[in-house]
Amino acid sequence: MTANEYQVTGMTCGHCEMSIREEVSEIAGVEEIQVSAQTGKLVVTAEGEIDDAKVLAAVEEAGYSAVRV
Repeated sequence: MTANEYQVTGMTCGHCEMSIREEVSEIAGVEEIQVSAQTGKLVVTAEGEIDDAKVLAAVEEAGYSAVRV
């Protein structure tokens, strides 16, 4: 299992978290998604390597921006 952490900007509420979770869950291999508007953190856990570009694109698709930390 691999876990990557991202700092997301623009999240303010549970709806924001849900939007990001929905987009990131569509990435193949993703096992678990932890997202918190309070801390601005997103942690993605997958079976193998996580494609940061796909995660960042999914966050953008949800309407937010992120960087890997």
